[in-house]
Amino acid sequence: MEHQRTQRAQFKAFYIISPTAWIRSALILCALPSVAVSKDLPLCDETDYYFEYTECDSTGSRWRVAIPQIQGECRGLPDPVRGTDCTFSCDAGEFLEMSEQECMHCAAGTYSLGSGVRFDEFDDIPVGFTSVATYLDSGNHMEDELTCNSSSWVAQGNYLESNRDECTVSLIYAVHLKKQGSVTFEYQYVDKNMFFEFFIQNDQCQEMDQTSDKKWIKMTANGEWGTHTVNLKSGANVLYWRTTGIMVGAKVVKPVLLKNIQIEGVAYTSECFPCKPGTFSREPGSSSCEPCPRDSFSGRGASSCTPCDRETHYSSEGSAECKAKPPCSKKDYFQIHTACDSDGKTQIIYKWIEPKICLDDVNGAVTLPPSGERKPCPPCNPGFYNNDTATCSPCPQGTFSEGSKACQPCPAGTEPVLGYEYKWWNVLPANMKTSCFNVGNNKCDGMNGWEVAGDHIRSGTGGSDNDYLILNLRVPGFKLPTSVIGSTGNEFGQITFVFETICSADCELYFMMDVNRKSTNVVGSWEGSKDKQSYTHIMNVNASVSYTWAFQRTNQASEVRQYVNDIVKIYSITVTNALDGVSSSCRACALVSQQSGSSCVPCPAGHYIDKDTNRCQECPPNTYLTGHQIYGREACLPCGPGSKSNKEHSLCYSDCSFSHTEQNKTFVYDFSALSQVGSIMNGPSFTSKGTKYFHQFNISLCGPEGQRAAVCLDNVTDLPNKESQSGEASELTNAVKSFICQSTIIPADGRGFRTALSSQSISLADSFLGASVESTLDGVTVKPDLFPETSKKVPDVNFFYRSPQATASCDSGRHAVVTLRCNPEKSTRGELSVPSECPAGTCDGCTFNFLWETASACPRCTEADYHEIEGACRGDVQDTHYVWNEPKLCTGGVALPEKKTWPCKAIDFWLKVGAGVGAFCAVLLISLTCYFWKKNKRLEYKYSRLVMSANKECELPAADSCAIMEGEGEEMEDEVVYSSKPSLLGKLKAIATKGNEETSESVQLKSSSSKPERWVWG
Repeated sequence: MEHQRTQRAQFKAFYIISPTAWIRSALILCALPSVAVSKDLPLCDETDYYFEYTECDSTGSRWRVAIPQIQGECRGLPDPVRGTDCTFSCDAGEFLEMSEQECMHCAAGTYSLGSGVRFDEFDDIPVGFTSVATYLDSGNHMEDELTCNSSSWVAQGNYLESNRDECTVSLIYAVHLKKQGSVTFEYQYVDKNMFFEFFIQNDQCQEMDQTSDKKWIKMTANGEWGTHTVNLKSGANVLYWRTTGIMVGAKVVKPVLLKNIQIEGVAYTSECFPCKPGTFSREPGSSSCEPCPRDSFSGRGASSCTPCDRETHYSSEGSAECKAKPPCSKKDYFQIHTACDSDGKTQIIYKWIEPKICLDDVNGAVTLPPSGERKPCPPCNPGFYNNDTATCSPCPQGTFSEGSKACQPCPAGTEPVLGYEYKWWNVLPANMKTSCFNVGNNKCDGMNGWEVAGDHIRSGTGGSDNDYLILNLRVPGFKLPTSVIGSTGNEFGQITFVFETICSADCELYFMMDVNRKSTNVVGSWEGSKDKQSYTHIMNVNASVSYTWAFQRTNQASEVRQYVNDIVKIYSITVTNALDGVSSSCRACALVSQQSGSSCVPCPAGHYIDKDTNRCQECPPNTYLTGHQIYGREACLPCGPGSKSNKEHSLCYSDCSFSHTEQNKTFVYDFSALSQVGSIMNGPSFTSKGTKYFHQFNISLCGPEGQRAAVCLDNVTDLPNKESQSGEASELTNAVKSFICQSTIIPADGRGFRTALSSQSISLADSFLGASVESTLDGVTVKPDLFPETSKKVPDVNFFYRSPQATASCDSGRHAVVTLRCNPEKSTRGELSVPSECPAGTCDGCTFNFLWETASACPRCTEADYHEIEGACRGDVQDTHYVWNEPKLCTGGVALPEKKTWPCKAIDFWLKVGAGVGAFCAVLLISLTCYFWKKNKRLEYKYSRLVMSANKECELPAADSCAIMEGEGEEMEDEVVYSSKPSLLGKLKAIATKGNEETSESVQLKSSSSKPERWVWG
């Protein structure tokens, strides 16, 4: 109740008026004459009323009027008097005493901002604030609307916590300023799946102009608070803090935290605010309150803190009460390894967690276990040496050591390999530090977040389970080996660490990176228990960088240590090419000459060190160098098929040309029309609660020198914004540049959003493996059934890519394949698509497949792709036409030849004459043949009749008496049998020699009697 009364007084103390209240004070003067004053009421004293200013008029003037606490309880209110100027305000630490209208110092135990107000106590949502939940999508989501009604900003004592679901929740506050002011607040925003924006509206619900960096809040590192300030205009200002969770991967989002909201520019502060419990202000005229030290407490409005009984009670910094110390348990101590002593020995000892908040001398309490045996210290880390002392020292410049021996100078022709390799953890390295941080309290401030443990470093206990246990490594920059200084590659160094997590709750390990102290980004994160594994991150910029490991046992608000046994272990951390690193070994370098004492020199880009001469030699054509290993010819790796190396031999790329030979036919392709970045936005897809989102892919297929032109923004942005197309996107901190990248897009038609939201940008293709018509290349395979088969005779061309960065689900990194398919019906830019069975572009989350159907994927035309057609001879000329073979499956290349015209001679008349003569001769020959054939038949018949008519009992007559004249004996029907069938030629000859008596024909006569056969010669 006391807290609520204070908040009501706080709300009344400055000029923050709701829309309905804005007109109330303006009507006060008009309403006063109508109030009936009863003579029977007692006179009002100072406790029966309070003063308030009316609204300012057009001249900037206002009146001070008395407002009764309870209407009609007393009479004789003070008359209205002219008030101070509308822009008048007191200084910080002062308040406006309304009876005298003068500024007065705040008393001890209170504070004032003068012309501002601060909200730093969140046992409940402060008076004047409203939490409104809506749904992101503007569609019909009646059930989701009901679900979102339970979503709200939640008070957590020292801060406000946003929703953790897919609802859109707005924290709204209205304030009326008489002069220009500002709003400042602290926040923690760590999850990319949560969109956080802050904007301002006027009393007409019109959003005021804001730059994108003021509206969209920058992300913070885990365990860090950010500060955001926006200027406010005079007049009505409605402040909105709006959060929207997007659970694309069915993962619970981490909420936004908000605290210390301070608004400047209110007209006046009529009274000072009491310090909240756990804080105090010692001197009058304070503008803020200080937290009570550890083991002390204070109530509301305290000017000093009361110490706790340290024997039996304790309190953390800023506590409102002291708590009784419980009996000590195993959760109250930890083990450490002592530093090496003069004998080179170390041992495990146990210590109470400081500050000690338990009792070890009561019933049920545990005591510290005895210390372990003294054991030999582990060797120094590589690059350090012991030199018979208790500590390890770094090797001097130009020397090296593996850790167990004294430092030695590098041999001639070699140079030291700089870096860090921490694998023994007896003491924390000098360039590392550890801390503990809690978003809601400072219970673990001053504690070590991590503890060394011999062969690993592990997370500490912390003050509560939701503490962030932080380990930090600072690298001032990177220094390439001398031999590769001239290279143009984009790798300056690597960091590799081996870790393991053992958890029973929702623990999470974050690996973060801050480049040049600009902003901290999460590079990788791991939830729950993870087996021992290695993770590597490649540095593509040469800059000062801070690597941070943050471990949190649970992200739920907690005041106890329930999961103290949930830990993370880091076994080793290795950083290559560190500017201030030490050397554990030496590597060969390029020399000016083979003379003794020759110094190392840098090799030009694309050169390797010849093993025989230690001189720089250029890599052969179409080979590339990977990393910083350039010693030996084998360091030059061949480019894949269909690719070539750039001038510096730092990468392989496609110059948009490709050729393939099949069945003695060579296909030559030109993909220049596809060199511009292509995009595809598939979907929509929906989350478990129905939020609509898309996956956008940008593809840079080929181009000059392998430029990675595909850019995806990992930020809230308007997709049509030309900034991403003008090259300025490369300056953005969260932009991803590669051959193929992916972004998750929330469309702009969501409720209340005026721009599309882009987030979760990742690279799918950092290197080009090659182009081939085969379905497999370098371990990457295209499934044949992903896309419909083509009926065209032109083979598909597959472009293979790889992103070597390992992820939680892809141990060997991600892969991508772009299949180019010839389709003359498409335009030169064509159309991109993803497999129908895998609408997200991938079926396993690691290999992404795209189909690009375009006319530009057809091979270049050759002479074999067209044929000629000869026309008729007309007017002594003849045309030869050339046409493409159908279907036409080529583009560009050889052009279709022009029509050719040839002279010719007209031969139509003589052709007709010849045809007529030939036809006449053919008819005549057929007629003669038929005539002679019939004639021959008749002669044969007559002759046979003549022979058969002879007397069968007598001798044959003489040739001249037995002849039968033409026309005789035609009635005889004796059968005639020839001895042989004469040929047509023989018949013709017989006819031609008719009448020649010396010529006769042998005929076999068959009589009816049984006499022997006889031959007759005629």
